[in-house]
Parts: sequence; structure tokens; C-alpha cells
Amino acid sequence: MASERFTIGGELPVRRLGYGTAQLTGPGYWGPRGDPRDAVAVLRRAVERGVTLIDTADNYGPSIAEELIAEALHPYPAGVLVATKGGVVRTGPDAWHVDGRPERLRAMCEASLRRLRRDTIDLYQLHRIDRGVPLAEQLGALDELRTEGKIRHLGLDSVTVEQLGAARELTSVATVQNRYHLLDRTSEPLLKLCEAHGIAFLPWFPLGNGELASDPVCAEIAATHGATPAQVALSWLLHHSPALCPTPGTGSLVHLEENLDARAVRLSGGELSRLDLLR
Repeated sequence: MASERFTIGGELPVRRLGYGTAQLTGPGYWGPRGDPRDAVAVLRRAVERGVTLIDTADNYGPSIAEELIAEALHPYPAGVLVATKGGVVRTGPDAWHVDGRPERLRAMCEASLRRLRRDTIDLYQLHRIDRGVPLAEQLGALDELRTEGKIRHLGLDSVTVEQLGAARELTSVATVQNRYHLLDRTSEPLLKLCEAHGIAFLPWFPLGNGELASDPVCAEIAATHGATPAQVALSWLLHHSPALCPTPGTGSLVHLEENLDARAVRLSGGELSRLDLLR
């Protein structure tokens, strides 16, 4: 297996298997999800289990996920990197609108700083590129925040190879987040570009939003290891590329433990070859 760690931006080492917070909010990423004490317990347990990369966004809830992170983890343990995102306005369940105007990005970032109780956000990611605003203006606004010390590193979410190339001509990019999992490798060329330039690739829906549980090959290999298909799918990601940093989300302590136990699943060369053939 590739190294268990990745150094984001060349200076912030994290364990590659992290935790995502979207599932701490209600259906459609809107409103609370159950008792907030349960969410706090999941976040604290993730850190107890060695998670150092926590992925969130200002519009999860909206605001709820960031507030739960601060409640659970502030003051933050040394070495824990909380990555958040801005550039999307949510108006209801599964209803969201891209807004990359510089003044809106600044307001979103400063609001995230307040909710997270941070002076600096170690990794701030543009949740979507706004096609109605020049890319140079969107990244320029984030670069200004970085110059002011409010952002340490920048990332991009849901981009093409061409968009990443254009962004890298304007500024340094530390991370990319795109849909990617065992059965959906549409972003493979982008992953290879990230590998070549030392950019972390944080795949969203790393478990295929439930698709992987029914795959027979995954299930067969899981049975061999006394594991679950989800654990095999996460292990495959960790084996497949040293740049992949999956952050599977859950609001359940049981599922959290299951996901993090995927680090112990060591796939053989033959098993990896069989999984590589899946699409």
C-alpha cells in the first residue's frame, strides 16, 4: 500500500483516510440530523482514532457542520486539519446556487472562520467554479485572503483537467475534490495530473453513495478478509494512488469505526487487479 500519509501543500501532513461531515446534516444537506450530541461524539471519536483530515463546507446545513466541528474539537488538537469550502449558497434541501463573486467569497470565508473559531483556515476550497465570474477574480479573492493570513492553502472542487491547468497558471492549488470511487473513475486523468504535481485528490462519494455494497467482486474479496465491501472499496482507494485522500462521511459511530478499520485491509496484487477491472 502507498504511504498512509500525504503532505498537503508540501507542509501539512495528514493521514490519508479522513472524515467528511456532510452526513452530520439532514436530508439534502439541510437542517440538523438527529441529536447534535451524536454528531459531536462521532467527530471526537474520529480524532481519537487518528483522523487528521476533516472535510466540511459552509453550506452543509447550512452552517451546521462547521458549528458542530467547533463544538466537538475546539480548541483543536495539534495536527488536525479542518478543510472547508465556499462558493455555494444553499436555499433548501438539495437546492444550491453557485456564487463566486469576490465579495461573496470573502464573506463566506470570514463566516467560516467565525463558526470554526479559527484565525486561519488551513485548507479553503472553492466549492464550484462560477462560470459567470472570471476565474482570475474568484482565485484572486481567495489569494487576497491567503495574503491576509485567513487562508493557508487553496483547493478546488469538481473541476476538469483544463480548469485545474488554468487555475495553476493563476495560483498554487493544494487539493482537488471530484467524484471518484471504485466504480466511477471518470476523473482518472485528473488524478494522474494531481499525482504528478503533488496535489491531494479528495474523492467525494468514495463509497459510491451505496453503489459498492452490491458489487459481487467487492463482496467476494471482502469475505476473504473478514471485511465489508465498503472497507475493500476504501482500501482499494488507498492502494490505487498515493494522492487519494478519501474522507467518507457518516453520522454513525458504528459506520465510522467500520470505515476507519479499512486501513487494516491489505489487498493482494491479484485482488487489486480484479478490482482494477471493475467500472
